[in-house]
Amino acid sequence: MSNLEEATIRTVIAATTEMFNRRDAKGFALHYTPDADLVTVRGEVMKGRGEIEAGLNRIFQTRAGSATLREIDIAIRFLGPDIALAHVTNELSGLVGAAGEPLPAHRERSIRVFVREDGQWKVTAFHNTRLGEVTHGATSPESRGTA
Repeated sequence: MSNLEEATIRTVIAATTEMFNRRDAKGFALHYTPDADLVTVRGEVMKGRGEIEAGLNRIFQTRAGSATLREIDIAIRFLGPDIALAHVTNELSGLVGAAGEPLPAHRERSIRVFVREDGQWKVTAFHNTRLGEVTHGATSPESRGTA
């Protein structure tokens, strides 16, 4: 696929990161297909754009009201002319626990399946995995894949 197609997918990834950091669940969900599936790092399952928006709003109202997401690495592989697989590594900071206590920053890796519909790349499946805590500017061995 062309560099333009990859750049377009990277733009969608950056836009979803920006929407997360703005706490804009509706804007985030608009980058997903109407029937998309999303699985959070905690295993919460959301099906469809409406559930994704509602679920993300719940997350913002509870544990991620002040969270910040930062892209670390993106790898994209095209599986066909209208489907691509992206592995995205992010650092998430500013989460709070059930009692409001601050939680340590950690890294996550998501797998995102993109489809091109009507000329636009959208996420149709998203699954997130926690890699490990970030300590003193470095990641734990688990997050570097060396454990």
